[in-house]
Amino acid sequence: MQYILIFYYLGSIVLGFAVGSFLNCFIYRMEQGESLKGRSYCPNCKHTLNWLDLFPVFSFLFLSGRCRYCKKEISWQYPVVEFFTAYLFFLVFKFQLPLSQLVYFGIKDVILLALVLYVTSSLIAIFVYDLKHFIIPDKILFPAVGAGLLYQLIFDYNFLISNAIFAAFSASLFFFLMFILSRGTWIGFGDVKLAILLGLILGFPNILAGLFLAFLFGAIIGVFLLVLKNKGLKSEVPFAPFLIAGTFLAMFFGQQIVNWYLSFLYI
Repeated sequence: MQYILIFYYLGSIVLGFAVGSFLNCFIYRMEQGESLKGRSYCPNCKHTLNWLDLFPVFSFLFLSGRCRYCKKEISWQYPVVEFFTAYLFFLVFKFQLPLSQLVYFGIKDVILLALVLYVTSSLIAIFVYDLKHFIIPDKILFPAVGAGLLYQLIFDYNFLISNAIFAAFSASLFFFLMFILSRGTWIGFGDVKLAILLGLILGFPNILAGLFLAFLFGAIIGVFLLVLKNKGLKSEVPFAPFLIAGTFLAMFFGQQIVNWYLSFLYI
């Protein structure tokens, strides 16, 4: 059993690196309005990349962060996205497949695992794209919402679907009210739509932990930027990255966070 566990975890990391590399390509080509067809190339000199240039993280380190052909610096986005995709895939495998299922799991388990990995990849892409362009692309968000709903339908229709829909509706309504009251100055309408996906993923009460962490991260980073004078009080800061970071923490450690918080109420 121990060897099987190691095999699955190593496999999840390798898969995560590969998907992270694909996400970098996907994000860049969506920014440029290009299709995914054709081989990868350097954004600066347009030289087609050799297979030695395409090993996630390791090629970046081997090339000292520079293109092999034009010596232009490679964005740190590439290794960071690849590393965190691999780490998140490892966590998905760890929490999605209990030890009892590692040897014998059927088509249902495979589908559920694939759906979680798809949603995870979509959230990573949204994180990066919103951080760079202050936009949450519907072409990424809407299919992820469908995948999240399908996951809940397959996993446990009788209980989780109602729980997930309640969490999705409540979170989205909360952000919609913020959007209306602030006339779009506090958050964008993309965050309202993103909240639907986050509610489907986390359910209740984990959505509360995810939102709490998102606002906490946002406040900390906001104060940090003010201190550094990089942002003013009226400066625009994308909120989706904070929501997604809070969601991932709540996704894997939500119950522990809720229990930790409740422990203070009963002291």
